[in-house]
Amino acid sequence: MTLVVAMDSFKGALDARAACAAVARGIAAVRPDAVVIERPMADGGEGTGEVLHAVVGGRWATRTVTGPLPDMRVEGRLLMVPAWGPGALVEFASAAGIERVPSERLDPMRATSRGVGELIRVAVGLGARVVRLGLGGSATVDGGVGMARALGWRFLDAAGDEVAEGGGGLSGIRRLEAPVDDPLRGVSVEVLCDVENPLVGPEGAAAVFGPQKGATEEQVRVLDAGLVRLAQTVERDLGFEVAAIPRGGAAGGAGAGAVAFLGASLLSGVEAVMEATRLDEAIRGATHVLTGEGRFDAQSLHGKVVSGVAARARRHRVPVTVLAGRVAVDALRYRRAGIDAAIAISPNDLDDASARTQTARRLEESATEWAAGFATP
Repeated sequence: MTLVVAMDSFKGALDARAACAAVARGIAAVRPDAVVIERPMADGGEGTGEVLHAVVGGRWATRTVTGPLPDMRVEGRLLMVPAWGPGALVEFASAAGIERVPSERLDPMRATSRGVGELIRVAVGLGARVVRLGLGGSATVDGGVGMARALGWRFLDAAGDEVAEGGGGLSGIRRLEAPVDDPLRGVSVEVLCDVENPLVGPEGAAAVFGPQKGATEEQVRVLDAGLVRLAQTVERDLGFEVAAIPRGGAAGGAGAGAVAFLGASLLSGVEAVMEATRLDEAIRGATHVLTGEGRFDAQSLHGKVVSGVAARARRHRVPVTVLAGRVAVDALRYRRAGIDAAIAISPNDLDDASARTQTARRLEESATEWAAGFATP
């Protein structure tokens, strides 16, 4: 019996490698005969750097940069990867992540991606000719404007002044000015996205993700209108249509901003990680695949680790079980996505501080229970 364990991180509790290890221990407790192949996963969001570092190597670099709010300074880090020619991985969340902001200070009207652009500048200064930008876990809905500003772009209002930082300033944009000396000249930018959503509209960055970042109903309307204004100005001044492109809404619209201002291509983050970790090779001939994350919900079925792993397993006709902190999607829907079963490992919310310390234990116990009842075909 060969089992593939391909877990995402459990946000705030376990990284992907620790989650895989807990499941492997649980299986070994009752099925020591099983061959367990661990493949930690990520989707371009938090933890992507750790997973890829284990595969491709490289060295970490840390710099003080602008945080998610304009008055914050944070220690951001990036991974320099010589194997990429040379290249670098920058995680959006390292500078502009929602985990960086206390819940009472969440403010998508002011939150900025400027620190991400500052990290990209650092990567280029250290010699990167390929920059891979992992989107996910952002506090921002600024369309990547802050990121672009750090790279020399200007966003001007009707009076010719710079608009305010954050999503609240987007509606004032009337004109764009490109950098006089482009720091990304000769640099290839690839963006690893964790969602499929477009920039604007009912499935866009503001409507779907704004409330998670603290936006009220009225602020969602203002933010979406600002993103529409940004898209219109980009189309008029740069000739790019970014309003409806798939993945453009990732990281508060930074996907679309990366296309417009960084000349980037948008890729599926989980697909890139699965290729790097050779997940297909592991699944081929396996008996079963176990995957999971902290919360398994409707978003998990669109561009996230669980959906990506399930799709790969389906190609090889290998059944899939999800182990998640919470299961918030009905069985009919996840079975249509090729997932055979989903198990909630905890009755508590994993965001609760007391539950975090129990996550590894509960994940291990749930894997033991699953393995004990598993019938080999």
